[in-house]
Amino acid sequence: MRLAIVLHEGFADWECALLMAAARTHLGVDIDVATLDGAPVTSMGGLDVSAHLSIDALDPAGFDGLVICGGAIWGTADAPNLSATIRSFHRQERLVAAICGGVDALASSGILDATDHTGNSADSLASLAGYRGHGHYRDQPQALSRDHIVTAAGTAPVTFAVEIFRALGLGSPELDGYAALYGREHAAVTTAA
Repeated sequence: MRLAIVLHEGFADWECALLMAAARTHLGVDIDVATLDGAPVTSMGGLDVSAHLSIDALDPAGFDGLVICGGAIWGTADAPNLSATIRSFHRQERLVAAICGGVDALASSGILDATDHTGNSADSLASLAGYRGHGHYRDQPQALSRDHIVTAAGTAPVTFAVEIFRALGLGSPELDGYAALYGREHAAVTTAA
């Protein structure tokens, strides 16, 4: 099994970290990092990452899924147009997943127009030219999986990873336990006296 993870300059390093580590270490999934031009990128936190290939070189026939990481670039004029790549993966019924601002790329491509999805907010997606999925937006804290598409807010990297694994047929009782373990952090909020 093989996943392409799209990273860009200033990507949000925490959003795909658990996914990538669990996929490689525990599930034997190959991870290929794709960047706009195949050059290394640096995350928001200063993590330098070398790319395996450029976005233009992504061929859905060689991958089980495409994952788009979030970051500040998605709200700017510098956001790459990934629509052709996204639609190509979607047409070939490969998993397409995005978290945080990366959901903007899915929305702009049109693949969210007729399927339930989530993201950072309905308002942030509504401002995108060409987005017609307003009626399918679900305001929820957990990642959402429908029709070979996984979407998540930037605050949901754990359920994002879990839903990707489930969508790839890698669900298991251990994965459910993993989700429950990490989910405990969000079960109760306490304040210091």
